[in-house]
Amino acid sequence: MRVIRDLPALAAGEGDVPFVIQGYEEVVAADTTWNEHSHPWHELLWNEYGTSTAVVGSQVWCITPTLGLWMPAGQLHSASAVAGTSYRAHFFRHGTRSALPDEPVAVEITPLLRLLLERLEEPGLPPRSRAVAEAMVLDVLCPSSRALLVQLPTSALLRPIVDAVRADPSDQRTLTGWAAALGCSARTITRAFQSETGTSFARWVASVRAQHAVQLLSLGFEVDVVADAVGYRSASAFGAAFRRTTGMTPGRFRAR
Repeated sequence: MRVIRDLPALAAGEGDVPFVIQGYEEVVAADTTWNEHSHPWHELLWNEYGTSTAVVGSQVWCITPTLGLWMPAGQLHSASAVAGTSYRAHFFRHGTRSALPDEPVAVEITPLLRLLLERLEEPGLPPRSRAVAEAMVLDVLCPSSRALLVQLPTSALLRPIVDAVRADPSDQRTLTGWAAALGCSARTITRAFQSETGTSFARWVASVRAQHAVQLLSLGFEVDVVADAVGYRSASAFGAAFRRTTGMTPGRFRAR
């Protein structure tokens, strides 16, 4: 059973809030989807355990315990999480200044940032201590050089590729194979991918595989099973690709 949660679309800064940074945590009991909505405050999304997904237009972001997502106030987005996911959200009052841009961006959830956010959740925290911790959070927040992001092409030409690879990330068809199937040249597909996603066909496929892999690893699947499910011939080849994308080994991610 999937639970659908309807939330409103609110403009940035709509209404005043009595906080600078406020945290929220929940373990979802069932597979859950949040409809497209927006908040009047900025939001830092990350997970204590498991993975979740946020969709902004044609961008699909994967959120993990080590890689969060900054969602600016007023930004329309939808989201989903599987049963058992422990997700965290920290709300930042609109107008709060940080080094993060006014657009969705990946944020590394470092041990220091996690400690500071947990400090803000301590009951009875004195106002001065809270102000110091909030200032430190804003100081250490910065965009990550890594992102579990898939930019979805929208053209009719690439739609069959998008649907097939997202349905089965182990699909081994090459550019040449897809060109033959679609009745066009490999160069045409290459240009379309670069134009619509800003990256190559091979890198786009690797991003889809990485998102699927972290979801399977978070569900407890063994590394070799996940490697096969996302189209790698060996666990070592999968491990190298996974580390390039996420900054950690599959085994370390699975153990979190």
